[in-house]
Amino acid sequence: MSIFATKPIDTIRAEASVTGEHSLKRVLGPVDLVTLGIGAIIGTGIFVLTGQAAAANAGPAIILSMILAGVASALAGLCYAEFASTVPVAGSAYTYGYATLGEFVAWIIGWDLILEYALGAATVAVGWSGYVVSFLHDFGIQFPAAFSAAPGTVVNLADGSAVTAVFNLPAVIITVLVTTLLVVGIQESARVNAAIVIVKVAVVLLVIVAGISFVNTDNWAPFIPQNTGHFGQFGWSGIMQGAGVIFFAYIGFDAVSTAAQEARNPQKDMPIGILGSLVVCTLLYVLVSGIMVGLVPYTQLGVAAPMAVAIDAAKSQAAGTAWAGLLSIMPFLVKVGAIAGLSSVMVVMVLGQTRVFYSMANDGLMPPWAKQIHPRFRTPHITTILTGIAVSIAAGFTPISILGHLVSIGTLLAFVIVSVGILVLRIKRPDLPRPFKVPAVFVVAPAAALVSLALMYSLPTETWERLVIWMALGIVVYFLYGYRHSRLRGTQTR
Repeated sequence: MSIFATKPIDTIRAEASVTGEHSLKRVLGPVDLVTLGIGAIIGTGIFVLTGQAAAANAGPAIILSMILAGVASALAGLCYAEFASTVPVAGSAYTYGYATLGEFVAWIIGWDLILEYALGAATVAVGWSGYVVSFLHDFGIQFPAAFSAAPGTVVNLADGSAVTAVFNLPAVIITVLVTTLLVVGIQESARVNAAIVIVKVAVVLLVIVAGISFVNTDNWAPFIPQNTGHFGQFGWSGIMQGAGVIFFAYIGFDAVSTAAQEARNPQKDMPIGILGSLVVCTLLYVLVSGIMVGLVPYTQLGVAAPMAVAIDAAKSQAAGTAWAGLLSIMPFLVKVGAIAGLSSVMVVMVLGQTRVFYSMANDGLMPPWAKQIHPRFRTPHITTILTGIAVSIAAGFTPISILGHLVSIGTLLAFVIVSVGILVLRIKRPDLPRPFKVPAVFVVAPAAALVSLALMYSLPTETWERLVIWMALGIVVYFLYGYRHSRLRGTQTR
């Protein structure tokens, strides 16, 4: 049987309809799904990467980078929304690929999604660690520098000395806590996520409202700084590379689709969750990025906490005004929002990874233990715990820059495959009921694929090299295990 054999959609739907203690629990409504999306999207991107991309790539035109990344996400989001309403099961892009492009492509997507979800969670854990260490410092608590960053990282201390880090302990701690929450249950996880989302959205809105009065329009000129002669360093290529880097900020809406098998009415609610969260976050991102580069010259934002730099600039201008009191506590609130925001991103990323593994195990491409459901909590507990261990190791021992680029390129590759898959399904199964349809699909889907490819192209060469090595390893694993244990292959060869 061909490695490109597809899994019948009727079979996928039938497997998803099974209920009982060995199935996932359908408890999520539209509000839960939207907050899951917002919880995954608003995190490292808005609190860290926005300022860094402005300083190194786009300047004030980071606003255009945000819009470009948002458009790419919206195009892909429409494709995800159609798939999620048509094939409402766990697994996200993996399941969609299996239904349209075949088993081997599905495996490639599933392997690729490890870059997005597991390494995405690790990236966020590292960012969380940085904010927690800073937060503790504000209260006079000095966290041991040797245990606050990846091995080999030089941490500069307040007295001017430096320490070489051994591993990132706070990143490991938050991963353990998130893993425990996800083992306990999806409904409990969704409630915690919703509470965190309220906190971090409130903080983002406060930054917008408080900062807009102190924007210096001179900081927006030149809006597009002249290119330095190197691709990606300002000019239009800088806008492009800036979009590729901060695309990480938009990752998350697709993770909503991994929870389709736990939604009460997935055909109706999945498009709401995916597109609703994307619209809300894009609007907030554009506003915040514009205000940040308006408060201070973009060259000052290439730091670990760029939003704090922007708030400090506004605070110095607000002396004696009605905003002075609020702005004086804004750095504290921003750190609280960042810590809360990054926590919820981790919840959704680890959730997404375990549901992909669950679907792959159901198809025989992963070992049977990956699909085991806890009889009381109704969660894939073994997969969740093992994913948590892997994320802890990556977060504790890998620098954030390497993790961030790998997550971006992995996500963009998944977007390309989903965009192509939606076209294939429209051609092969035009009769299939589609509660949500991509408008102008033969324009939108190719555009989604091309924009995603363009953003992939803008990423550094070493990121491509790591992607190729990771995919080569995945192909070896497929032929050693997945090819031999595939349920689809076993069914059709008997």
